[in-house]
Amino acid sequence: MFIDYTQIEIAAGDGGSGAVSFRREKFMPKGGPDGGDGGRGGHVCFMVDTNLHTLQDVRYKRRYQAENGHSGRGSNKTGKNGKDITILVPAGTMVRLKGSKKVIVDLTEKGQNFIICQGGQGGKGNARFKTAIKQAPRKAQPGAIGDSGSYEIELKILADVGLVGLPNAGKSTLLSVLSSAKPKIADYPFTTLEPQLGIVKYGEYGSFVMADIPGLIKGASDGKGLGHKFLKHIERNRIHLYLIDCQDSDPVKTFELLKTELNSFNENLVEKPYLICRTKSDLNIENSDGWDHFDEEVLDISSVNKDGLDLLVNSVADLLK
Repeated sequence: MFIDYTQIEIAAGDGGSGAVSFRREKFMPKGGPDGGDGGRGGHVCFMVDTNLHTLQDVRYKRRYQAENGHSGRGSNKTGKNGKDITILVPAGTMVRLKGSKKVIVDLTEKGQNFIICQGGQGGKGNARFKTAIKQAPRKAQPGAIGDSGSYEIELKILADVGLVGLPNAGKSTLLSVLSSAKPKIADYPFTTLEPQLGIVKYGEYGSFVMADIPGLIKGASDGKGLGHKFLKHIERNRIHLYLIDCQDSDPVKTFELLKTELNSFNENLVEKPYLICRTKSDLNIENSDGWDHFDEEVLDISSVNKDGLDLLVNSVADLLK
C-alpha cells in the first residue's frame, strides 16, 4: 500500500536522576560524596532508507517513545544512556510540526540522519555539588525532560523523470518495459492508483529513476480525479515526459491541458525540461493532422514492440546531463 502522509507522536527519553551517595570504605567512615550523574535520555531520529518507497511502516506505529536515561550510582558511576530510536523513512520525506507549514527537515539523501527530538540531559550527582564549605552535599539534580511533539510526515517521491499523461496513455506499460517495475496494467482509466518507481539503465553504467504518476484529467489541479493527492509527486522530477496516445484527435489540445493542470498546481512545473511522446505506434493507424501542429519534436514510441525506446532513453539521458 502506498502511504504518503501520516501523523505521529514522538517523545525522547528523559534524563536519569543524579545520585546522592557517599564513599563508604573500611578505615574511611566519613568519605566524601560520590554520587554519579544520570544518563542521557534516548534521542528519536529519522534516517533515510532508499529501500523504502512509502510511509506505510511509519503510519502503523503512531507513537514513538525513546528510553529514559538511567539514574546515576555511587562510586561516581554515571547512569546508562537511554536507547535511541531511529525511524526509517524513504528519500523525499518531509517533517513538520502538526498544524505548521514550515518544514523542519527535508530528507533526500541516502543515509541522511536527523535528530527530531533530543533526549533530556542526565541530572548531576551530589559529587558535583561538593565545595570547600559544603563537604557532604545531600542534593542531586533530576534529569531534564526530553523533547516531544506531534508531527506531520509527508512523502514527495524523488525521481529524475516523471511520466505525465491522461489515463490510459501508456505510462505504466512504458515503465514496465524500460525497468523492472511491475505496475498494474489494464485497458481502463485510472489503472494506476499510486505512484510507481522504476530504475532505467542505459549504456555501461548510466541509470535514472522514472516515476509513473496516476493519469491527469481536466480539473486535476482542483482535486478532480486523483487530483492533489498525486500531483505533488511531480514537483521533484527533474524532467517530464508527456505521453499522448497516437489515437488522440487533438494532441495539441491534450498537451496544453496537461501543462495547464501542472501550471495550476505549481507554475514551476511547466518550466522544467520535457519531451513529448506519441505512444502506441504499434497500432499502425493514420495519425490526425493535429500532430503536425507541434513546434517541438515528437518521439514515436511503442512499448509493445519497443520501437523508439532506445532513442527515448538516450534523449532523456542527454536532458539529465
